[in-house]
Amino acid sequence: MKPRSRAVLLGASNLRLSLPFVLDRLRLRAGGPVEVLTACGHGRSYGTWSRFLGVRRLPGIAGCGLWRELGRCPPLPTFALVSDAGNDLVYGAGVKQAADWVESCLDRLRGSETELVMTLLPLARLERLSPRQLRIAVALLFPGRDAPWPALLEQARELDERLRRIGRERGARLVEPEAAWYGLDPIHPRRSRRREIWARAIPPGSAGPPPLGRLRIPLFAAEETRVFGLSVHRSQPALRLGDGTTVAFY
Repeated sequence: MKPRSRAVLLGASNLRLSLPFVLDRLRLRAGGPVEVLTACGHGRSYGTWSRFLGVRRLPGIAGCGLWRELGRCPPLPTFALVSDAGNDLVYGAGVKQAADWVESCLDRLRGSETELVMTLLPLARLERLSPRQLRIAVALLFPGRDAPWPALLEQARELDERLRRIGRERGARLVEPEAAWYGLDPIHPRRSRRREIWARAIPPGSAGPPPLGRLRIPLFAAEETRVFGLSVHRSQPALRLGDGTTVAFY
């Protein structure tokens, strides 16, 4: 079956951890197969190459191969999700630079047949962090990175404000995280709340294919990955599901 619609999914670890459920929601919403283009991954940056566990590196979302492929794709009704926009602050990017990278992605996604959704920063949870909790969280999630507090919190507030304005100007529906979604980890929602979060971000649809259940994503699934400094390339789409849904990683 040919895909009935397209989805463009941009984000970092939250999107990657919840990808099976997100794909289920998209297939249900479309009532059939979906052509999915995604740029996601732990520690992902919107603007620069990012490293995870000192081993794997992925290109910045704003400059990855997803945009080249999207430009070649025939028109289809498109659902676009932009999420996890705060990592670049920890990597040392300024607020304006981080916002500009997200803005450039939103501008390339705009279209008459595109529905834009953007999840905002978990500011409600970050506001409740003590300096000690912040240091622990950053040490675990971004090893080797410094996160001066409260300067980082002030940057997060400013970035959140800019993202709201940018999203509204482009007609995006904004999803605001709730403090109750998070535990000790202020960035990744509790496992028990993930379904609630993505159900809010991705509207329901008609009856569709059965749930995927456990989904095996190939190791180093992205079109271009650097592992120990060596480039690893994989042809796309990296996943083809039984109902005709395809998932390409960038």
